Amino acid sequence: MTAKQFLFIRDATLFTLTAFGGAQAHIGIMLKDFVKRRHYITEEELLELNALTQVLPGPSSTQTLIGIAYKVGGVWLSILTFFIWITPSAAALSLIAIFYEQLGENGRFSHILTYVKPIAVGIVGFAAYSLAQTVIKSKVSLWLAIAAVIVTLILKNAYVFPMLILMGGIISSATEASAEETEIRVKLFSSINKNKVLYFLGILLLFAILGAIINKTSPFSLPIRLFENFYRNGALIFGGGHVLVPLMFTEFVEMKHYLTANEFLTGYAIQQALPGPTFSFTSFLGSMTMKNAGESIGGQIIGSLVATLGINLPGFILVLFFVPFWNDLKKIGRIKKSLSGINAVAVGFIVAAFIFLLQPLGLNPMSIGIVVSTFLVLNYTRVSTPILIIAGLILGIYF
Repeated sequence: MTAKQFLFIRDATLFTLTAFGGAQAHIGIMLKDFVKRRHYITEEELLELNALTQVLPGPSSTQTLIGIAYKVGGVWLSILTFFIWITPSAAALSLIAIFYEQLGENGRFSHILTYVKPIAVGIVGFAAYSLAQTVIKSKVSLWLAIAAVIVTLILKNAYVFPMLILMGGIISSATEASAEETEIRVKLFSSINKNKVLYFLGILLLFAILGAIINKTSPFSLPIRLFENFYRNGALIFGGGHVLVPLMFTEFVEMKHYLTANEFLTGYAIQQALPGPTFSFTSFLGSMTMKNAGESIGGQIIGSLVATLGINLPGFILVLFFVPFWNDLKKIGRIKKSLSGINAVAVGFIVAAFIFLLQPLGLNPMSIGIVVSTFLVLNYTRVSTPILIIAGLILGIYF
C-alpha cells in the first residue's frame, strides 16, 4: 500500500463520519477534500464521475466515492472504501431496529419522534421539489412526472416502477442517432472485452434470480428473498436515495406488509440525522422485517446485512464496469437524453411517496404545519436536514 492510498483510506473514513446532507452535499465535500485539498483526482474527473453515476442506477454518492477510490488504488481500494462508507450508518440503523421494541415499550420513544416524523415527510416533499426544478424542463418531462404520480398512486405495485423507468428512458431518448454517434457506438462496443461482459452479466443475473429459485419453505427463504428484493430495487433506482422511499414503501409496507408505515417513517427519519449514504436506510428495513417475522437478534443482523449489500451491489458492480468506458460512453447522446425521462419519472415517484407518507401522520394541523415549515426552512435557508431532525428530537424530549 502506498502512502497516498493509506492517506485516502484515512480521508474516506473521516468523510464517512462527517458526510451529512445527502448526495448534493456529499459531492461538495468531495470537491473540497478529495480534489482541492488532496488532489486525488482533478475537478473535471470528479464531475465526470458524478455524471456517470447519474446515468447509472444506484447510490450516486457511493458510486462516485468508489470511482475515486478506483482511480487512486484500483479494485481492491474500491472494495475497501465501499465497506468503510456503508458500515457505520448501516450498523447504527441495525442497532436501532434491534432495540426498537425496547425503546418503544413505555411510549417515551414514540413521543420523542412525534415531531421528527412530519419533519421527515417535509424532507421528502422538498426532495421532490428540488429534483423537479432540476429535471422538469420540457412538456415531455412534466407529463412523464405526472403520469408516474398517477400510476403509482392508483396501482400501488412495486412492479410498476421498473416499467415506468424503462418507458421514461425510451420516450425521452426516442430520437434518431447521428452518424457520428453511430460511429462512436461501434467504436465503444468493439473495444469491450466480450468475456468481461459475460462475466459481469453472469454476476448481475445470478444475484437477481436467487430469490426466485429458493423454495419458500426453506429456513433461509426470507433472508434470500430480502436480498433479491433489495438487489432488484438497487438495479432500478435512478435519482438518488430519496427515490428509495416510494419503491421501498410500496413493496415493503403496502404490498408485503413486512413492517408498518409508522416503523418505516421512524427509520427514515433517524437515517436523515446520520452521516453517510441515504441507502443505509435499507439496513433498518431489513432488520425490522426479520424482527416482525419473529427472528432472533442474529436473524435481524442477517436481515440488515442482506438488505445493505443487496441495495448497494448493483451500483457497485456497474460503476466499476463502466468507469473504463466512460470517455466513449458519455459521447452517446441517447444515453444522456434517456436520463431526463428517467429523472422525470423519479420526480413522480417521490411526489407519490410524499402523498403516501402523509397518510400515517394524519391530517392534523400540527403535523401539516411541521411538514410545511420543514419545506420552507429547507427551501429558503441554509439549515441542513440533520439539524432539523435533531431539533425535532429535542422538541420531542422536552414537550
